Amino acid sequence: MSALAGKKALVCGGSEGIGLASAQALAALGAEVTLLARREAPLLAARENLPATGAQNHGILVADVNALEPVSEHIRSAGFDILINNSAGPAGGALLKADAGQLLSVFQQHVLAGQSLVQAVVPHMQAGRWGRIVNIISTSVKEPIPMLGVSNTIRGAMAAWAKTLAGELGPDGITVNNVLPGYTMTQRLDQILRERAASSGKSLLDISNGMIASVPAGRFAQAAEVAHAVAFLCHPLSGYINGINLPVDGGRTKSL
Repeated sequence: MSALAGKKALVCGGSEGIGLASAQALAALGAEVTLLARREAPLLAARENLPATGAQNHGILVADVNALEPVSEHIRSAGFDILINNSAGPAGGALLKADAGQLLSVFQQHVLAGQSLVQAVVPHMQAGRWGRIVNIISTSVKEPIPMLGVSNTIRGAMAAWAKTLAGELGPDGITVNNVLPGYTMTQRLDQILRERAASSGKSLLDISNGMIASVPAGRFAQAAEVAHAVAFLCHPLSGYINGINLPVDGGRTKSL
């Protein structure tokens, strides 16, 4: 039997990038996956790329994480055993130049949306005394990344939020962990490359090579490599791993 047979997973940002790769990895382990994102057409296309191993009823949920109320009852009643919190990162820039509106908007998109999702899925998990919550954050929770001031701030808040929940939900058989992707070949990385090239006057190739030079592995990650870490933390055998930050960064983060 597949490791996640009979389990239902809700994957946010599931239409592309790390979200879609995570959904594919969970489906390959037998989970029944629901993809959540804002646009229907990319979700439908993404669902077609999900393995059907042990689960023939993969679904989609069209919603904005900033406005979950219209779908909150559906999420509560669906009986999800796994939640993957994953949302696009904010624009770059110096923290000193960010206004309160920017910080509040990103806090809503990440921390408050995550709180709403957890409150919706946890009752089912508690009833079954089993659950997995994995948050896709950033290595910035260990080492702030220059010119990603708002992101550094909110990702750190997400990490503290998750660590607190890990302590509260652990007695119910629910684990809460964070995966910290390094430089990964997604639209987010493309955005960062363009922003750094524009602000520095350097070429995209020079910026890319400079970033790769800081990675001991000598390359950017594939989204599937991050997704395997997500799937590992959702596996039944990972039940004693709780409240951790797991970097998937090719060795770039220098902190322990």
